[in-house]
Amino acid sequence: MLRKVPAMLLALLLAAGLAWAQAEDPPPAESPGAGETVEAVEEDMVMEEVESNTEPSAISATIGDGMISPGGIVVSDWPNDAGDALLVTFEPGSETGSENHTGYAIYRRTLGEEELVLVGTLDIDEETEFVDGYDPDFIVEPGVQYEYQVAAVYLSGAEVLSDMVMAQKVAGGQIFHTGKVRVLVGCVLFLGLILFYFHAAQRGVEMYLRPIAGIEAIDEAIGRATEMGKPILYVPGLSYISDVATIASITILGRVAKKVAEYGTPLLVPNRDPIVYTIAEETVKQAYMEAGRPDAFDKDSVFFLTQSQFAFVAGVNGIMMREKPATNFYLGMFWAESLILAETGSLSGAIQIAGTDAVTQLPFFITTCDYTLIGEELYAASAYLGREPKQLGSIKGQDACKGIIMAVITLGIILSLTDIIAGTDTLGWLRNLVTMPVVD
Repeated sequence: MLRKVPAMLLALLLAAGLAWAQAEDPPPAESPGAGETVEAVEEDMVMEEVESNTEPSAISATIGDGMISPGGIVVSDWPNDAGDALLVTFEPGSETGSENHTGYAIYRRTLGEEELVLVGTLDIDEETEFVDGYDPDFIVEPGVQYEYQVAAVYLSGAEVLSDMVMAQKVAGGQIFHTGKVRVLVGCVLFLGLILFYFHAAQRGVEMYLRPIAGIEAIDEAIGRATEMGKPILYVPGLSYISDVATIASITILGRVAKKVAEYGTPLLVPNRDPIVYTIAEETVKQAYMEAGRPDAFDKDSVFFLTQSQFAFVAGVNGIMMREKPATNFYLGMFWAESLILAETGSLSGAIQIAGTDAVTQLPFFITTCDYTLIGEELYAASAYLGREPKQLGSIKGQDACKGIIMAVITLGIILSLTDIIAGTDTLGWLRNLVTMPVVD
């Protein structure tokens, strides 16, 4: 009996091990049915695995978390524009408390259409306001009725859409920008002063213009050329007639030509632009008629050289070296050729009077010419010589406006010093009066 005990124990252990193994192993897979293939069963198993690894929809998850979609959409016309912008404001809902919430997407469509267009996005840290129309790819047309929809965007890319809302306003343009009233006041003041001096000059009121050395020297330079029996060279710049400096130069040319006609001095006027050449020729011809000597006008005195910049300069330099003019005028718009012209004229021993509004060329004229009209002095020269009411009124009106600006600056300096010494804030009212807030 005792000999059978080990055998019985071994049998019990084997039975227990077999029962334990059967409990741990998974149940065997069912064999495919009569109508199924092995590939179909494997495909079903793969699909089940993919579905088990896929995250749930963000929309359903968000709604399940109690998130509320954006609402309270209000569309208003953007003020002070040309009718090409709308302001969209909305309430954020409860998305702001979610860590997965990234921002908002604004959709738009024209009333009657079905397709929505994404016109802009807002980050979570931005305000719940969006100006529709700033993006040139999605323009807002005046008078067109739009519909808007705002969506809360999440990290997964899912969106919770609000209800579709028809815009309460349509885009419309405004006649005047209310944020630029100070500019309007300044323009009215400026134009009023100019018109006032216009009428004053037309009534014969004597107006004082500060003497400019370059202008005062014109008569002296013409007289010197007459005494020496040498010609006068006048270069009206290298720009076109549309340039303001060229127009001012043509006006001065008329006054110089009238003096030349009275003294009987030869005049040379080379031109680069054909239109400027035509106008210069008529101006000189008219000046000779006003001087009472139309027969003394030489049509070859005003001539066209070439439109090439440095070829023109080479031609003018050749005239200087051959004709040896006693006086050279460089009045108008000049570029890189200014120093070449002025140096050649200086070597020929001529009196040189230059004037331009090209800031980069002024140093060359100042160092090589006897007299230089700087910037606005070129425009003042035409009014100084012409004495025409419109030109005088323009100059005096500008001077009056500059005087007002200088007075305001002086007052600001005094008030700022007072504030520093006394610790007051008297400059604030002046700052609010003259400064304009930043406007769109």
